[in-house]
Amino acid sequence: MSTIYHLIDRLERLLNESWRMPLSPYVVISEDEFLDVIDQMRTTIPEEIKLGEKIQQERERVIAQAEEEGQRIIQLAQEDADRVMEDHEIIRAAQMRADTILERAQREAEALRADADEYARGVLVSLDDQLASVDEQIAILITTVRNGLRTLTAPEAPEPEEFDD
Repeated sequence: MSTIYHLIDRLERLLNESWRMPLSPYVVISEDEFLDVIDQMRTTIPEEIKLGEKIQQERERVIAQAEEEGQRIIQLAQEDADRVMEDHEIIRAAQMRADTILERAQREAEALRADADEYARGVLVSLDDQLASVDEQIAILITTVRNGLRTLTAPEAPEPEEFDD
């Protein structure tokens, strides 16, 4: 389980273990513990982003490697074609072979690029979903804490007077 999920679980546990205000939906949360988890989230989220960047760099490396391999295959095909220029049929066969190798290399490079793009997109979408979930949970916790503070600092309302009919 990733660190961000662990921190979210800690926030949830902090909320669940907090003292409930009698006759209200509010809870009292330890501000120090709450802020400690928030600080850890601020540290962890950039790490998750760095992981996404690392994946993007790996994707670019794979694409560059595929393009380099394609160029190598093209160069080998050209060298093969140059060696067999003595006979017209051999030249035509070599040209067809070079074209086939070039097409295959381009298809493989495109397939590798598409796979790397899809992998990177999936990781970034997952990271985006995780960050959105964290944002929502933090907003809920901040609202809860502020409501609790408001409740604790608000003057007590006078009790209603009873009227005789």
